[in-house]
Amino acid sequence: MKITGISAAVITLLPRVAFAARNSLRTVRTGIQPGNKTRLVIETSARPSYSISYPANQVVITLSNTAANRSLAPAMAAGTLVKAITQVQSGDKLQIIADLSTPISSIPRENIMLLNPNGDNEYRLVMDFTADTNAKTASATTTTIASTKGKVTSEPVKAKNTSTRKYTIVIDAGHGGKDPGCIGKGGTKEKVIVLSVAKKLRDKLSAAGFNAYLTRSDDTYLKLAQRASIGEKKHADLFLSLHANANPSRSMKGFSIYTLSEKASDEEAQKLADAENAADKIDVSGFEQFDKDIRIALSSLQQHAVAAMSVEYANNCASQFKRAKITQQPGPDVRHAPFAVLRSTVPGALIELGHLSNASEESLLKSSSHQDKLVAAIVKSVQAYDFDV
Repeated sequence: MKITGISAAVITLLPRVAFAARNSLRTVRTGIQPGNKTRLVIETSARPSYSISYPANQVVITLSNTAANRSLAPAMAAGTLVKAITQVQSGDKLQIIADLSTPISSIPRENIMLLNPNGDNEYRLVMDFTADTNAKTASATTTTIASTKGKVTSEPVKAKNTSTRKYTIVIDAGHGGKDPGCIGKGGTKEKVIVLSVAKKLRDKLSAAGFNAYLTRSDDTYLKLAQRASIGEKKHADLFLSLHANANPSRSMKGFSIYTLSEKASDEEAQKLADAENAADKIDVSGFEQFDKDIRIALSSLQQHAVAAMSVEYANNCASQFKRAKITQQPGPDVRHAPFAVLRSTVPGALIELGHLSNASEESLLKSSSHQDKLVAAIVKSVQAYDFDV
């Protein structure tokens, strides 16, 4: 999202009743999204509890137990539906009032996003909307999205990406050539399964309007740094590395999703990273395998932004898998470890599609219908990922 200009929008603060605020307003800004959507972003120091109402020619966001920011000047982009933004403090509630040039009846729930802290950003309540010619202007309608106890009851699913820009996804089918990956009891090779899924995923993402590329399209061996560099060279917006797992316990099964971190989230994640990195014995503690420019970027603040964007995608991907009723490996939705293949300036995740060491899951992973199910869930996760926030 691009934010331009500072407006002389009005800031009105009513007398405040003394209270111990658990939350405070950090920024308010507007922007333009693809499809001529207006984006309104409210950033707060803590996770907000909020409700939204729609009086005539306005959107009113009420934040519970939140203090106003008297010195704040909203950042207003040109060409949005928002003419001015006003703060009104009433007791322990803060109202953010957006005056609109054209009325709207409501903001669809799927166009309201609550984002966790990311890099230099704190909690962000993001709303995307367009003019509504059928909007009711006579009375206010209130949509309560969250409880008033400081905890969000549920986070809405983001709208499918409908940007006019074609985002680029690089799909990495793990292993290949002289490196078969793990091998199931029935002889199924990981490199074969993930290449099959990767090709299906490329085709489905291409059909959905994305630029989708494979790091390998045949039984070729690639060093891990080569795989990561393909994402860089393609200027990818997202890098997905597909794998299948193995476990000493034959009963273990289910998918798992990982993002890059210098420190593993748990011992199992570290062991998996060690196994995957052993494919070419890359030194996971250094950046020597990468071009100078990439090493510089990786040693800068971009690491934090890329990591946060990767986690955001991975959490959504895990949710899509669970919604599709794909078995999840016991443990957290997303884990973190120093995977060499994820070392780049491109946000990404490593997806373990299941366990070849489990006989029933080995059969599933070989099944075309199950592969299609996995691909459908990943496609939804990419469509729901917000590339611009």
